[in-house]
Amino acid sequence: MIFLKKYREFFIVFSIGAVLYSLIEIMFRGFTHWTMSLTGGTAFLMIHISNFKMKTKSLFLKCLTGCAIITTLEFIVGCIVNRKFHLNVWDYSGQKFNVLGQICPVFSAAWFCLTLPAIFLSRIIKKALTKLK
Repeated sequence: MIFLKKYREFFIVFSIGAVLYSLIEIMFRGFTHWTMSLTGGTAFLMIHISNFKMKTKSLFLKCLTGCAIITTLEFIVGCIVNRKFHLNVWDYSGQKFNVLGQICPVFSAAWFCLTLPAIFLSRIIKKALTKLK
């Protein structure tokens, strides 16, 4: 039974992350790609899990961890989606200090900032799901 509750929680968190990240991308870029929904959902789920594993850690460290999670996922997904399959979902080649055009410091800083509301949303979701028990 506990497994099913965790599965439900993770499915809900993943789904919210997928939808919210897609909406953020549409707001800022005017479009998104289905792979970004999967990446956003995975990132939010990983941030959610780390948020509670790092319960006693500082907010700064949690944001730094979220930044590392998102940047790592972005690099992995970018290498697959953009470089291997040539889908050209994004290209940071014009940004300073980019790595293979897939990640760059400017967007990593943005991910650090985006992690802050993600952490608070994660807490709200956890609290709401706990009340539903």
